[in-house]
Amino acid sequence: MRKHILLTNDDGFDAVGLKALKEALEPIAKITVVAPAKNKSACGHSLTLDKPLKLDMVDDDYYRVDDGSPTDCIFVSINNLFEEDFKPDLVISGINIGANLGEDITYSGTAAAAMEAVLHKIPAIAISQVCKDNCSEVKNGWDFALAKETIVKLATKILEGKFPLEERKFLNVNIPQVKPENCNGIKITKAGYREYGNDTHRHLNPRGEEYYWIGLHPLIWRKSEDESCDFEAIKANYVSITPIMLDLTSYKDIDTLENWINN
Repeated sequence: MRKHILLTNDDGFDAVGLKALKEALEPIAKITVVAPAKNKSACGHSLTLDKPLKLDMVDDDYYRVDDGSPTDCIFVSINNLFEEDFKPDLVISGINIGANLGEDITYSGTAAAAMEAVLHKIPAIAISQVCKDNCSEVKNGWDFALAKETIVKLATKILEGKFPLEERKFLNVNIPQVKPENCNGIKITKAGYREYGNDTHRHLNPRGEEYYWIGLHPLIWRKSEDESCDFEAIKANYVSITPIMLDLTSYKDIDTLENWINN
């Protein structure tokens, strides 16, 4: 039986990155797409509980979830489009427009979809196309050649072998904005230490009412001692692959906290 891949994203069902991802993977597997009806970037691992969700078919095996998050897309689709014994063999979320490096992973709807998949014991990959300055070039004509080449390689290894991680872990992949011939290879990385600033813009609407608009923070990070983080790999024109786990427990601090609370 042909392997089955479920695709989603957080940029919306008609995003160029999602279309590139589908095009790349169609030769190697059956593809089903379930994606948000509109852009849901930086929505995190949010699940919609306060309103119903509508699953609209826009083409064969291609659906959009009206005002749904990437997490909603995975949750709704695997419980309604797939039979219990025939879940997708792999979930891939992307190709996101923009980086998901360091602590930005916690904001990312792209990563959140992969989180949801592994909660349901389905192997998952989140893949993002890094933009050097702004994303206009990527949105308007970037060919995603390196991203497509990379995801086909990873998906093929998984579908023909096995997923390399344990349960409740996924692969977070970031692609440098270079052509394949200018890529220096693949690096297995750790999530970097992201530095954040205050990119909040204050404005007044035509009625004189104040509002704020959060902008995009530049990619600034704290350098790691061995230069092994995702930011540094991307800067050096490597594809970054980071294993991510959902267990957020700080195990090394358990004894410290026990001593603190009891003294």
